[in-house]
Amino acid sequence: MLLNITKLYGMTLAASDCDIGKVRDFYFDDKHWTIRYLVADTGEWLKGRLVLISPYAFGEFDAEGRSLSINLTRRQIETCPGIDSHLPVSRQYEVDYTRHYGWPTYWDGGGVWGVSGFPSIEPMPEVDTEPRQKHQQGDGKHLRSVRAITGYHIQTIDGAIGHVTGILVDDRSWAIRELIVEAGAWYSGKEILISHAKIDRISYEESAVHVRLTKADIERTAEHELARSH
Repeated sequence: MLLNITKLYGMTLAASDCDIGKVRDFYFDDKHWTIRYLVADTGEWLKGRLVLISPYAFGEFDAEGRSLSINLTRRQIETCPGIDSHLPVSRQYEVDYTRHYGWPTYWDGGGVWGVSGFPSIEPMPEVDTEPRQKHQQGDGKHLRSVRAITGYHIQTIDGAIGHVTGILVDDRSWAIRELIVEAGAWYSGKEILISHAKIDRISYEESAVHVRLTKADIERTAEHELARSH
């Protein structure tokens, strides 16, 4: 099922023994277009510390009660390696993080999640997580904030057309499928969907998402995309 991940902001995070906070943001991999971490706001409990939760730990959604179960204990989260409250996240940190929880590394193997196409913690072939060289802080520059790119304008080949209002994600693989874009006055303020496959690059300096489409390309497909539920 596809869901607009920005609708999860503020949802309660229910660990196996108690609630541990709320959803604040998500970090995605802008190379493979996949959500890698949920960013938790833990209130006064771990104030001043960034808490990341991998989709490996995601349990059931309670849409009515607006909660997401997390298959971890409060103690496991509290003793997870600490991290600064800003990007980038270093690859060395990610190695320490996965070792702490005993999870496979998503960057080793041919699948979106290493040796698999989705975040599974079922027995898998052993993966060597020992770093082969010293990892620098910049190794995590592929991780980006969903909240940060919301509002970025869409730059087509022949001009800007609007801005990002949401992101559609597959709730099994956590792969990003499409951006939800408010087209602005150019298209009567309607929302359209743009596949991640059409994205050329994200310019963080320009606060823009550059796409390999013209305005005419988008017009030809917009009515079909508008008919789809999100």
